[in-house]
Amino acid sequence: MKKTLAVLALFNLLSTGSHAQTKKDITLQEIWASRTFSAQMVDQPNSMKDGEHFTALEQVGNQTVLLKYDYKTGKVVDTLLRQKDLVTDAGNITIEDYQFSPDESKIMISTATEQIYRHSTKASNYIYDFKAKKLTPLAGTSKQMYATFSPDGNKVAYVKENNLYIRNLSSARESAVTNDGKHNEIINGATDWVYEEEFSFDKGFAWNSDGSKIAYYKFDESQVKEYNLVSYGTLYPQQNPYKYPKAGEANSKVSIWVFDVQSAKNLMMNTGAETDIYIPRIKWTNDKNQLSIQKLNRHQNKLELLIADAGTGNTSLILQEVSDTYVDITDDLTFLSDGKSFIWTSEKEGYNHIYHYKMNGKLIKKVTSGDWDVVEMKGVDEKNKTIYYVSVESSPMDRELYSVKLDGSGKKKLSPKKGTNVVSFSSSFRYFLNTFSDANTPYYVTLHSSDGKQIRVLEDNAALNKTLSGYTMSKKEFFTFKTSEGVSLNGWMIKPANFDQNKKYPVFMTVYGGPGHNTVNNSWESQNYLWHQMLAQKGYIVVSVDNRGTGYRGAAFKKSTYKQLGKLEQIDQAEAAKHLGGLNYVDRNRIGIQGWSFGGYLSSLCATKSPDLFKMAIAVAPVTNWRFYDTIYTERFLQTPQENKEGYDDNSPINFVKNLKCPYLLVHGSGDDNVHMQNTMEMINALVRVNKPFDMFIYPDRNHGIYGGLTRLHLYTKMTSFIEENL
Repeated sequence: MKKTLAVLALFNLLSTGSHAQTKKDITLQEIWASRTFSAQMVDQPNSMKDGEHFTALEQVGNQTVLLKYDYKTGKVVDTLLRQKDLVTDAGNITIEDYQFSPDESKIMISTATEQIYRHSTKASNYIYDFKAKKLTPLAGTSKQMYATFSPDGNKVAYVKENNLYIRNLSSARESAVTNDGKHNEIINGATDWVYEEEFSFDKGFAWNSDGSKIAYYKFDESQVKEYNLVSYGTLYPQQNPYKYPKAGEANSKVSIWVFDVQSAKNLMMNTGAETDIYIPRIKWTNDKNQLSIQKLNRHQNKLELLIADAGTGNTSLILQEVSDTYVDITDDLTFLSDGKSFIWTSEKEGYNHIYHYKMNGKLIKKVTSGDWDVVEMKGVDEKNKTIYYVSVESSPMDRELYSVKLDGSGKKKLSPKKGTNVVSFSSSFRYFLNTFSDANTPYYVTLHSSDGKQIRVLEDNAALNKTLSGYTMSKKEFFTFKTSEGVSLNGWMIKPANFDQNKKYPVFMTVYGGPGHNTVNNSWESQNYLWHQMLAQKGYIVVSVDNRGTGYRGAAFKKSTYKQLGKLEQIDQAEAAKHLGGLNYVDRNRIGIQGWSFGGYLSSLCATKSPDLFKMAIAVAPVTNWRFYDTIYTERFLQTPQENKEGYDDNSPINFVKNLKCPYLLVHGSGDDNVHMQNTMEMINALVRVNKPFDMFIYPDRNHGIYGGLTRLHLYTKMTSFIEENL
């Protein structure tokens, strides 16, 4: 009996040890509901004027406080504001965002923020005077957009109800800069929908260097046709019409104005006789009377940099870029304080690089060069004549920080690790915060001096790494292959943890593929990465490939899809499926594809133009006919439907549904203001006309991101089930 008990005890001990080492499987609930795998982040610090300190909002007990930190030591040196001190007649306000006045004697606090579109919001704003310890509402009970201090700190400009206003903080007097604003007709000081979405900005005004003038956009969208979004959350669904210019249709007429604060007069800047244009950027030079205006023709293949005299409205052309395809717009324009030159990026010579020009447009120096792209400029330290920038010099999959002198000498890589580095500098350029990740490593946040030397670690995500170590995980691996046309394409692959090269596995391809945007990045991809790991646990090989048209391999690779958007992309994804099907461990008859937005378009195109290659397809919020999408994006790559009928028709999946053979899941949010649900409705009509079966799921009132509450859990449960049933 004793011997038996001893044997049982030993068995139990071994069993316990074995169980302790067993890895768990990831669940959708953990990814999308309980947030088991949420990574800790460090918000980009708000650098103070001295460049030695930064501020951050923190939760202390049950209230929010604004703390002042020392960059070098990382220690809190002061508590600047406590939520309990922010008392109004309605009670305490919640600090959702904030900005200091230029001299940091006041702070503007935003609360009760409402989202409008992708970038735009409106909020209630309050001014807190540190010396007087007094809180004052900025503009009564109405909410404001884009409230911004003037450079002297005595005024705030903001937009409400499509008009631009200035409030004098000393007198509390509000002055209207414009009075012709009208919903769905005239917009002052903000952008229309298509500018916000496709040129990636929504605030449409800017103070000059001394606060004596303010430049602003005026959009006349009266001739732009409306699209009507319907909200279903009430007894009678609400109609929400807004102006949305579809490809080939009328755009807003845009003009740039300057308001002189002292004279209270508006003056329109002369941008030429042509009105069917875009003005994707304005920016004041360091001269208080000189405004730069970037003017783009409707085809977006000619960009002009104009300098406007704010006193007369006259403009002069200082730089022009012309392309056989299109010119991309960036924020990489810096006017140097000497008033004699500026820094600019361009891909005019095949790769995106940094150039130094005189104010008359004469080239001083091409600062960077090589067969690689500069991703973005991070700033210019004029005191040390140094430019900081992020590039893909090492690999299109990596993002690394470099410094270089204005004369192009002394280039130095500052990024500590190979992967993706997201960087934020202090105002003095003495320090930078670096958020690193790679394909299999969550965010690792460090503080560095400007020479790249690490000062300390702010977040290592040790808790998440420990959590992940308890789950069955496979390494995301990068690979490259050549298509039948000899084109080299990059991809990544996640194999099942118990991978056996003698077995045949189904492949799940996830795709985006849109112009200039990559999915094959050496970076942490959070929830989608974990979903792909979960699919690998279920026995699928998960793969993504960057087709022609994606970014960071030079202008020729990116712009090869011009006027035939979707054609080469679909060919390359089909080539990827063929390549994968030729691997001895892949079941070539079980390859599926899924994508969202442009990826949903591309997965639909693959399923309808290469029907014999794919066993299943999922399209989330897809464009199905480029005629349904907006002017700026679509015409940049295709010109107008009137000019390029074949480019539209030959590569819109709505026209190829008769070829569909595989199970097809179509998903859309009914409140999608970007890719309208009309795309899905017309795809349904096309499928029904040829009697093709399909699955569909509509998420009421959800926008392009399809989120909120348990929406993502529901969506990914639906997609996972569809994959398991059909692949």
